[in-house]
Amino acid sequence: MAIDLRKDNSIQPSNIIQNIVLENREKLSISGVQDVLSFDDQIVILETELGLLTIKGEDLRINKLSLDTSEIIVNGNIMQIAYSENEMQKKSEGLFSKIFK
Repeated sequence: MAIDLRKDNSIQPSNIIQNIVLENREKLSISGVQDVLSFDDQIVILETELGLLTIKGEDLRINKLSLDTSEIIVNGNIMQIAYSENEMQKKSEGLFSKIFK
């Protein structure tokens, strides 16, 4: 019986390792990618194991995408990389904060 650990919401973020390597602001390699939600030549939005990751820049293109190995390579003039909170974390924190008030 195979278990897909990436979809298991009980995994704590401290057990997840995600690598982000930016080379000369032109080549961005990311591991731990679950899905590409949106992309064009100025913005790429990724769902990762640690939350949503937004990449902004110019002439962006996805050079390599492998959801089997959870890796992506984005080329272009990269100007900004930003995380958003994971939606599951927000929901669980909201629930616990309401219970323990």
